[in-house]
Amino acid sequence: MEAVPSSKKFEVIKELLQKKYSLILLCKLAGVSRSGFYKWMNRQTFVSPKQREDEAMKLKIVECYEKLKGIYGYRRVKIWLKRSYAIHMNHKRVQRLMGELGIQAVIRRKRPYYGKKEAYVISENHLNREFNADLPNQKWVTDITYLIFKGQRLYLSAIKDLFNNEIVAYQISPKNDLKLVLDTVKKARRRRETQDVLLHSDQGFQYTSRQYSNLLKRYEIKASMSRKGNCWDNACMENFFSHFKTECFYLHSFHSSKQVRHAVQQYIHFYNHARFQAKLNNLSPYEYRTQAA
Repeated sequence: MEAVPSSKKFEVIKELLQKKYSLILLCKLAGVSRSGFYKWMNRQTFVSPKQREDEAMKLKIVECYEKLKGIYGYRRVKIWLKRSYAIHMNHKRVQRLMGELGIQAVIRRKRPYYGKKEAYVISENHLNREFNADLPNQKWVTDITYLIFKGQRLYLSAIKDLFNNEIVAYQISPKNDLKLVLDTVKKARRRRETQDVLLHSDQGFQYTSRQYSNLLKRYEIKASMSRKGNCWDNACMENFFSHFKTECFYLHSFHSSKQVRHAVQQYIHFYNHARFQAKLNNLSPYEYRTQAA
C-alpha cells in the first residue's frame, strides 16, 4: 500500500485541531513530529517573491484604472505600464492580474442577439439594507463571485445567514449558469428550514429567471432583490467574498480546480466554526448560533 505523504497528514491534523484535539496526540497517531508540522504551517503562510511582485504590479494597474476611469483593457494597460514605469510585462500576465482584481475595460460591447428572451421576474428590495436579523433563518443573502487561477475560472455561489453571518450553503461550478444558483438553494434547503426565509440577491439573470422564482415559492422563501446597478444593497455578501479572497485565495497559487475547491471548503469551515467576529461578541458564527439556541 502506498504511504500517505506527510503533507496530507499535516492537512488532516490542521483540520482536526479546529475541533479541539491535542496536537501531541494527533502527531503521535499520524507518526509525524510537531516540529515538522510547525515547519509545514510556516510554509503555508510564506509569500513568495513572485507573489509580492504581483501585488506591487496590481497597485500600478489599479492606478492606471483609476486615472483613466477604466477605459483601458489589458493590452493598453500593458502599454501604459511600459510608458509610465518602464515595466515590460507579458499581456497575459496583465490580463491575469486584472482578472484577480476583478477589473476590466468599461467600454460597452455589442452583444449578439439570440432571439426572444425568456420572461423574467423581479422582486422588491424587501431587505432594504437592514442587514441585521433577530433569529436564524430569518434573512439570507446570496451572490456569485469568480475565482481565476492558471488561466482557468470557477464560480462560487454562496448563501449567508444575516443572524450570525454563517455560510448556510455554497456551490462551485465552472459555469455561471442557472443550475449553479438552483443547486445552492437546494443545498440550503436540505440543511435548514426555509419557510418564511427572506432571500436577497441582485438582479442577475439567474435570480430573475422563472425557474428560480418557482423554486423559492415551492420552498416558501420570500424573494428580495437589490435595485438595478446598486451593489451596496447586497454589500454584506460582498463582504464575505472579500474576506475569503484576501485571507485565503490571494495568499496561494492554485494549479487545479481541485485545489481551489479544497481551499474553499477549508476556508468556509474555518469561517463558520473558528473565525471569531467582533459583531458576534468575538464568537464564531457556529458558536453564536449554538449559544443563542
